[in-house]
Amino acid sequence: MASTPRSVTYRYVDSPVGELLVAATEWGVVYLAFACEDSAKVLARLNGKIGPVSKGTSPGLTLAVTQLAEYFAGARRTFSVPIDESLTSGFRQRVQRLLSDIPYGATSTYAQLADAAANPKAVRAVGSACARNPVPIIVPCHRVLRSDGSLGGYRGGVAAKELLLRLENGALEF
Repeated sequence: MASTPRSVTYRYVDSPVGELLVAATEWGVVYLAFACEDSAKVLARLNGKIGPVSKGTSPGLTLAVTQLAEYFAGARRTFSVPIDESLTSGFRQRVQRLLSDIPYGATSTYAQLADAAANPKAVRAVGSACARNPVPIIVPCHRVLRSDGSLGGYRGGVAAKELLLRLENGALEF
């Protein structure tokens, strides 16, 4: 838990992959949840680990929502919104930081990320770091594939992962 409780604001946003819950603190975006996740549990977890949660707006939340809309419109390839990393640490955090190095429209494998994280035997741990990425899409874990080229899993569902990859490869327009 962070040493000083911070407030968390959140809002729901429509997107091509379904409704997203986007949450931010004064430090940056802290969580992005897909419609398939239990939003009550997500909000309770944020309340317990970070601080009081309320529906509303904040500068960081507004910036995140704007950048997500630009991304889905095909006008944004990288995100510049600050990220609050309070929900991650250690090896997972190292892997999650590497995810933003994967270029828009490109992919990497879990094994390549393990190598980049200086732990080539930690392929399963890289998969876990991707699965527990608190800010998917903005921190693009959808760009990570299995070594055989198959999609692997995704917290938002495999269909959402496929849609994001197709969007980035110009195969979709919204």
